[in-house]
Amino acid sequence: MNAHGEERQLDFDGTLQTTLWTTAEAAEAAGVSPGVIRIWAHRGHLSRANPGGRTPKYRAIDVVRAERATRERARRTYAA
Repeated sequence: MNAHGEERQLDFDGTLQTTLWTTAEAAEAAGVSPGVIRIWAHRGHLSRANPGGRTPKYRAIDVVRAERATRERARRTYAA
């Protein structure tokens, strides 16, 4: 939802290689909170597409890959 309480639709039709998302858009697409996107970026799992830009933007394909990698790591089981 946006600031006006309206449901927003993310652009999944555009090419994921060139589509840029804000932190909030990336979080919505990945099904996580904006704080998780910031953590992924801080840990190096996700790189900003606009270094030095005022508002962080992330390539959609990078968000999808980071989300997939995180989910795969969460499913791992370790023998004791």
